[in-house]
Amino acid sequence: MMRQYELVDRVLAYDPKADEALINRAYVYAMKQHGSQKRASGDPYFSHPIEVAGILTDLKLDSATIVTALLHDTVEDTGSTMEELTELFGPQVAQLVDGVTKLTRIELTSEHSKQAENFRKFMLAMSNDIRVLLVKLADRLHNMRTLHFIKSQEKRQRIAQETMEIYAPLAGRMGIQEFRDELEDLAFKELNPEARETLLKRLNDFREESGDAVEKIREELISKLEEHGLHSTVTGREKRPYSMWRKMERRGISLEQLSDIFGFRVIVETEEDCYRALGILHTSWPMVPGRFKDYISIPKNNGYRSIHTTMIGPLRKRVEVQIRTRKMHEVAELGIAAHWIYKEGAGNAAGTQEFAATFRWLRQLVEMLEHGGTPEEFLEYSKLQMYSDQVFCFTPKGSLITLPRGATPIDFAYAVHTDIGDTCVGCKINGRHLPLRTVLKNGDEVEIIRSAAQRPSPAWEAFVATGKARSAIRRSIRAGKQAEFSRLGKQILKGVFDSAGKDSGDAVLERALGALRKQDLTELFASVGDGTLDPGRVLEVVYPELEGTNLAKTGLKKAANGKDGLSAVKLTGRGEGLAIRFAPETYPLPGERIVGILTPGEGITVYPIDATALQEFDEESQRWIDLTWETDPENPQTFTARLRVIARNEVGSLGHIAMLIADYGSNITNLSLAQRDVDFYDIQIDLDVRDLKHLTRIMSALNGLSCVNKVIRPRR
Repeated sequence: MMRQYELVDRVLAYDPKADEALINRAYVYAMKQHGSQKRASGDPYFSHPIEVAGILTDLKLDSATIVTALLHDTVEDTGSTMEELTELFGPQVAQLVDGVTKLTRIELTSEHSKQAENFRKFMLAMSNDIRVLLVKLADRLHNMRTLHFIKSQEKRQRIAQETMEIYAPLAGRMGIQEFRDELEDLAFKELNPEARETLLKRLNDFREESGDAVEKIREELISKLEEHGLHSTVTGREKRPYSMWRKMERRGISLEQLSDIFGFRVIVETEEDCYRALGILHTSWPMVPGRFKDYISIPKNNGYRSIHTTMIGPLRKRVEVQIRTRKMHEVAELGIAAHWIYKEGAGNAAGTQEFAATFRWLRQLVEMLEHGGTPEEFLEYSKLQMYSDQVFCFTPKGSLITLPRGATPIDFAYAVHTDIGDTCVGCKINGRHLPLRTVLKNGDEVEIIRSAAQRPSPAWEAFVATGKARSAIRRSIRAGKQAEFSRLGKQILKGVFDSAGKDSGDAVLERALGALRKQDLTELFASVGDGTLDPGRVLEVVYPELEGTNLAKTGLKKAANGKDGLSAVKLTGRGEGLAIRFAPETYPLPGERIVGILTPGEGITVYPIDATALQEFDEESQRWIDLTWETDPENPQTFTARLRVIARNEVGSLGHIAMLIADYGSNITNLSLAQRDVDFYDIQIDLDVRDLKHLTRIMSALNGLSCVNKVIRPRR
């Protein structure tokens, strides 16, 4: 375990102005509070916060963060309080400890929900101070280093899976590559130990086969660069087992085909030197096509900048090389800690802008949280954002938009602004009109075509790749569904109140809000519309003298039968809005009367008035509501109708029937032979028609065919 003076010395080594007294007080206080507590390994519990603080010194973080690491478990696991920490260590440290502590105080029944909710709270706490995140990542790293001491295999597997899915990618998005690599490898060790052992054996064999090849390649790279007057530092590095495994999985290659087990980093002084080094290497050895990436010109979302190339290099070995400046290397190793906005000071506007631009994705996560959605949606969004490869596209004005691979123009529109995504109706990609489901490629210029009348389509969710787009689409669908229920509920209440001879104005209905525990009239209407609140109950709350008179049900039944003043619900096309759906196997058509049955939590199920299935709702008249069709003559829709045709069993009968249906502008969507005997076919035909008149003309024409004995429209 690290001694007190060793921790202080490590901090002072990179920050001579660090608050030494504060660190000493925190060390002593935490040791006293944790007392005789033990970890699963048998070590004193206090060894854990000390190791977490030590990990953070490698990132060269400030005194407040180191002190937070020492204290991060005191509130949760000891008798310490936030008031006490504020008094002893100041409000800044107390707030940071509180941010870390919040993550351990969530207990839900579902492990999946627990994981999602933990991450949601995690990001909420982190959004106000990035140091909360850094402490938590260091905490997870030390816990993974000691994971093998936990006896329960199920618990080890769960922690390792959570680390692989959430914490390792998050460390990568924060740019702390060393954290990510180690977290992934430790989780890989628990989740797939056999594969890891096989890869380690391959690495050992490679070392024996190659001997000092790595050192020879390194020296030759240095020599070639110095020969052209370019001073550099070149290091060789060995890939971690999980990094190798992931590459094998992604490319679908075997262990024997994995050639770039070792990589090299060339570190130079200036950005111009990076491109000079690249030119020297490419003119000295042939590059491997398709293996060049310039992250200096277009950095990654987490601020990473470097040039990547692969060559058939010295000793005819396949050599993977990364070229970067010292500052780029520091960012690549330390990530967000290298940008340290708290060290730079509030007056450094350039540093603040760079930080904000680099980690804009964090703000997008917070924006999504503010708009609601379930914890599972948030976790899905975060995973999508973290695991994705990048595609770089441009607006017509030249602004760069970074998207995950597989993104479409819908993702692009939402990345620019939520309003642009919500009103998107089409797009131009590189000047050509293309479908919205087109997958974008690097360098595409995308122009979004908008309409104020447009609303997000539920179908969009099937082909978007970003969490922001998916979340916005779902949010719009929820809002549309709520609006539909609210509109419907208002109509239902008006009909009920009118049939009882009572006023249903907003001022009157507001009397019911308190008793029914509704925040506003919109919520009240929506509860009636989705069937979770009986409209008769609202009438009785507003007019207590009507309680028990059953006027509400009577009024609603009258309205449903069209005898009283309930406004008709309009049904557009195949059912605009999620609140309306057709009952299966009933096939209602425009031109015939329809009714709706309210189903709690689902909305309206539409039936033709003569459907036999309606008999089961005779005793539930309060659920009935009248509906009318509203079709657009400019944009005619087709609807499925079902016919039963009994025809003569003779050559050509089926052909005559199909030809007549086609002549009348209809299309057969399904045909099945219900029965066939010596004399007759009994055929069931599903066909597309515009309305009841269209179907009636087809039925009349079919009855006129000599080969047809009878045409029936079956009803359910």
